[in-house]
Amino acid sequence: MSSERVRAAVVGAPVAHSLSPLIHNAGYAAVGLDQWLYTRFECAEADLPALVAGLGPEWAGLSVTMPGKEAALAVAATASPVAVAVGAANTLVHQHDGSWRADNTDVGGMVEVLTSAGVRPESTLTVLGAGGTARAAVAAAAALRARTVTVVARRKAAIDDLCPVAEAVGVSLVGVPWADAATACRADVVISTVPKGAADRLARAVAWRPTTVLFDALYDPWPTPLASVAQAAGCRVCSGLDLLLAQAVGQFEQFTGVPAPREAMAAALTSARAG
Repeated sequence: MSSERVRAAVVGAPVAHSLSPLIHNAGYAAVGLDQWLYTRFECAEADLPALVAGLGPEWAGLSVTMPGKEAALAVAATASPVAVAVGAANTLVHQHDGSWRADNTDVGGMVEVLTSAGVRPESTLTVLGAGGTARAAVAAAAALRARTVTVVARRKAAIDDLCPVAEAVGVSLVGVPWADAATACRADVVISTVPKGAADRLARAVAWRPTTVLFDALYDPWPTPLASVAQAAGCRVCSGLDLLLAQAVGQFEQFTGVPAPREAMAAALTSARAG
C-alpha cells in the first residue's frame, strides 16, 4: 500500500446501523494493525461503480451489504466460484494491480453457523424469502448436501430467479407459495431471510419441531417473534449476529492476510449489542 493508513469499509444503504466497523476495528487492534481503519459509506447500488473506481491504493477491501451485492460482482475483475454461482458478492478485495476481486463470505458464514448449531449433511432445508440473502442460503444448503431446498416466497417470479443459483451449485429447488409457509417450516433447518416483520404472523402458525434449527438472518430487533416462538418450542436458534461475525472473519482474513482474532471480534460484537 502506498499510504501509511490502510483503509477498509462497509458500503450499502442504509449502513448507519452497521456493526461491521466495531468488529473489524477490534480485530485490527487485537493483532496490532495500528495503521488500519475500517469505516462505513452510505452508497446506493447505482453509485457503487463510481465509488469503487475512485478508491486509491490505500484501500484494502470493502464489505458490501444490501442493496449492492449484485453490483459488487459486476465491478470486480475476478471473482470466486461461489460469488459467480450465487450471482452476488459481499466482499471486494483490492488486488496489487489495482483491480478488485469479489467473493461471497455469506455462504461460508452460513455453513459455519449452521454446522455449529448441529446441522448435519443431507438435512431437509427451507428458505423463507427469495432475495439476495436467499441466494447465499441456497448455496449454503448445497454445501451442507441438503436433501431438498424448499424456497417460500410471495412471488413465483422471485423463486424462479433463484433457479439458476440452485443449478449452479447443484441442488434441487422446490418453490412454495407463502400460503404454505407453515407446512414448509416442518423441516430440519429453516433459514429466514425476509425483512423485519414479514414473518411475524407465521411464528405461531408453525407446529415447530424441537429438532428443527432456525436461523433468522435478522438481528435488530432481537429476538424476532419467529425466533422467540421457535426457541420456546425447543428449537436451536441462530441469529444474524452469528452470521455477521462469521462472514466478517472471512473478510478480515482476505483484507489483511492475517488470521482473524475471532474471540476479540466476537467480544466487540457482544459488547456493542449489550450497550
